[in-house]
Amino acid sequence: MSARPRTIADGWVAPELRQEFPGLALRYVVVERGSGRSSRELKQRLRLLSDRFTGGEAIHLRHRPIPWAYRVFFRHIGLDPDRTRTPVEQLALERMQHGGFRSRSVLDDALTIAIVESGVAIRAFDADRIEGGLGIRGSAPGESLEGRPGELPPGTLVVVDEVRPVALLFAAIASGRGVRRRTRRTILAAIQVEGVPEIAVEEALWLCIEAMGA
Repeated sequence: MSARPRTIADGWVAPELRQEFPGLALRYVVVERGSGRSSRELKQRLRLLSDRFTGGEAIHLRHRPIPWAYRVFFRHIGLDPDRTRTPVEQLALERMQHGGFRSRSVLDDALTIAIVESGVAIRAFDADRIEGGLGIRGSAPGESLEGRPGELPPGTLVVVDEVRPVALLFAAIASGRGVRRRTRRTILAAIQVEGVPEIAVEEALWLCIEAMGA
């Protein structure tokens, strides 16, 4: 298991969003590795998680404090969490559909483990394709997301670096900003909302780091 000397950075949040959504925060850490094929051990860990995460777990998931906090936030920003599912509920649905959590890659498997175990929403970016620090703000008029046609509606909640939007808050990542085969350094970014304790956010990031073997 990885030691925990790394510094978890605090992303910035636009003042108007802090006022409108108390508790909204972004915390991230740089990991000195990319993705790749999952090891036998990581696949086994995912299988064990699948065995523990039963249908009953999935049914009651949304009523737990952290998943419920994301559901409340989704409604506050105009998303119906029964149609646009929170990250942990989306993984739970996939678990039920496929009979288990499917192994895809080191990063995807690590994210699945961390999100399911903690309930916390985590995004991943290619650290060498991000300019400076990360933050959350509303999109400006005329802005777009690379790889996505058309302009974003002004005020769309986006994760940004110092130059441009790099992802929708809980959806698409801009083209070329996500983790790719050639990625050597990864940014793991946890999105915190009101009702999600800081200790859970930190634990989610460490779970992901440890699962990646970084």
